[in-house]
Amino acid sequence: MTQGNTLFRRGDLARSLEHELSKIAEAVARWNEDALLSSPESDICEELEQELLVEPLVLDRERTTASPVKEGSAVIRQFGEETRIRQTVVSISVPFTGDPELFDLRPSTFTHNPPAATVQGNELKIEWMGPINHDAQQIRLNLDRQLDEIQRWIDWSTAQVKAYTPSAKQTIANEVQGRKARLLANRNIQGALGFPMQERPDAATYSVPIKRKKIVPRKTTVPARPFQPEPALAEAHYEAALEVLRNQRNALERAPGTSAKMGEEEIRNLLLIGLNSHFEGQAAGEVFNNTGKTDILIRVEDRHIFIGECKIWKGPKTISDTLDQLLGYLTWRDTKAALLLFIRSGAPGDVMPKAIAKFREHPNYKRDDQHSTEERHDFVFHANGDTSRQIKIAFLPFHLPKDPHNS
Repeated sequence: MTQGNTLFRRGDLARSLEHELSKIAEAVARWNEDALLSSPESDICEELEQELLVEPLVLDRERTTASPVKEGSAVIRQFGEETRIRQTVVSISVPFTGDPELFDLRPSTFTHNPPAATVQGNELKIEWMGPINHDAQQIRLNLDRQLDEIQRWIDWSTAQVKAYTPSAKQTIANEVQGRKARLLANRNIQGALGFPMQERPDAATYSVPIKRKKIVPRKTTVPARPFQPEPALAEAHYEAALEVLRNQRNALERAPGTSAKMGEEEIRNLLLIGLNSHFEGQAAGEVFNNTGKTDILIRVEDRHIFIGECKIWKGPKTISDTLDQLLGYLTWRDTKAALLLFIRSGAPGDVMPKAIAKFREHPNYKRDDQHSTEERHDFVFHANGDTSRQIKIAFLPFHLPKDPHNS
């Protein structure tokens, strides 16, 4: 006979998940305004997901351990009298990960005979009690059956949690975007009024009242100065610039006889001509220039908000050195960049994995971004000394074999 508390019956999982969903707006509203405005939305959403999403249960049956077999007793009633008999007690512990509260919540799919066990920390303890000298194989079979039944209930619970997770993630993203837009609109109004603003007495304090379900370091911090809206290249313009570069790359690759005779500067100038024919240049505005060692750039108010660096592949160090160079240029929020790699010797299939590996090894690397094809790889980096300032770097390879007879 299995001993322990009955699982999955103290509450309703569907109702609990609905309650968790309703807490998202409140959690976003508690974020410090300057931290919310200064941090990339993806970082904020990631932290809120860690705090608010429910982690499904996972049993680690391979690490099951057994306690020493003990002697116990049970009371039975025979012929109207109670009799205490000796019993064998076998206890096993099964580690698990996930939210232990899920063991108390009944999933939408269930039976009327839930399993029994005891939750202690991150272990599930199952105790079997039966006659002395009971067959060991039969005891093991009984315990395995009980674990199978617990796993069946966990599977029902997990399916429900996984169905809830996309909705919760979308709600988090919507709440963050909505509040960020409202705060930014307020700051723009505030700046347009022209009056100095009073400082709140609690402006320097910030606490996170939410109990985190995972122990992870927070990535965002309250900025030392209030957030101020800054110039940034619109995503649509960024994508348009990259599309122009991609099309020019394809044209050059389709004309190997011509591109093989061109030097790095000639290729770069050709790219600049294409960009300036697509984007209307305005003085000190969105103009593509060739300034100093910077190959392609957009300037706003004497700041670089888009930089494209053209490099010839000379080994993995080419990527590391160019990333250091780009990150030295780019310091503004949501700055966007592109690294154009000219592969003039070697096969792209050999070069690309080495190049991509160097992106991911860089200390400022945060994650891969949404684009990942043979033609383009996108990455998200943080600015030097400021993890809240996000830099998007598009990696565009150009396969332009050099004419060996061309010096």
